[in-house]
Amino acid sequence: MQSEERVEAIRALLSKQLNPSILEIEDDSAAHAGHKSAGGAGHFNIKLASSQFEDKTLIQQHRLVYAALDEMMESDIHALSIQVVT
Repeated sequence: MQSEERVEAIRALLSKQLNPSILEIEDDSAAHAGHKSAGGAGHFNIKLASSQFEDKTLIQQHRLVYAALDEMMESDIHALSIQVVT
């Protein structure tokens, strides 16, 4: 999957699962080129806000994001930085 396709797939999954009011996705893979452990998967920075995060701890919020992206975590996402906006 190409970089732009990965970003759009991440956007689609997060939009479907979390209905975010803010969603910014940055593909930071180029800064990590050559990392053998990445195996071709990408590095992404995500900033988002969702009403589903209300009354949840930071760990619970991050778990919601990881659950939404579960199908991409093994093949398309190597590293994920999550910034939750409340």
